[in-house]
Amino acid sequence: MAASGVTERRGIPAAAFVEDVQSYLNESALDVNSALAFLQERLQQYRVVEMKLLAQQRDLQAKIPDIEKCLDIVATLQAKKDSGEALIADFEVSEGIYSRARIEESDSVCLWLGANVMLEYSCEEATILLKRNLENAKASLEVLVADLQFLRDQVTITQVTIARVYNWDVHQRKLRQAASPKE
Repeated sequence: MAASGVTERRGIPAAAFVEDVQSYLNESALDVNSALAFLQERLQQYRVVEMKLLAQQRDLQAKIPDIEKCLDIVATLQAKKDSGEALIADFEVSEGIYSRARIEESDSVCLWLGANVMLEYSCEEATILLKRNLENAKASLEVLVADLQFLRDQVTITQVTIARVYNWDVHQRKLRQAASPKE
């Protein structure tokens, strides 16, 4: 099967490296065209999974800076609260239109959770929640990167297998052609 004996990773089946094409065709009870069709279909499945994983990776890579920015804002609010001075902030009202706000001392912040949900947290609770979300996002990104690497390895193995089966078929045809009597 796959190098290192892994048969799948998080639902992604491992590709088998084909050392001996004749044995592979005999064991799988496939002819060359069926084997190539199967391998091409598997390659297409890998490509679909890769597209989904890349979309998830882009989402996480966009989410991590947002969480970090929120953490910085909460820390700034806490620092200004401790110093007793008000915070002056510029914010976007709508595209291209900005306004300046004076933020007085506050013991709480509102966090946008998504799905049209916003909740008010104390600054301490918000910091804890945001740090946990940041850790989870970074851990998810690490797993996703490992999944993508595994998937790329499977794509490469499958492409090599397709080439080996095709080249074996070409070689067998040449042998049959050489062995057939010439007219």
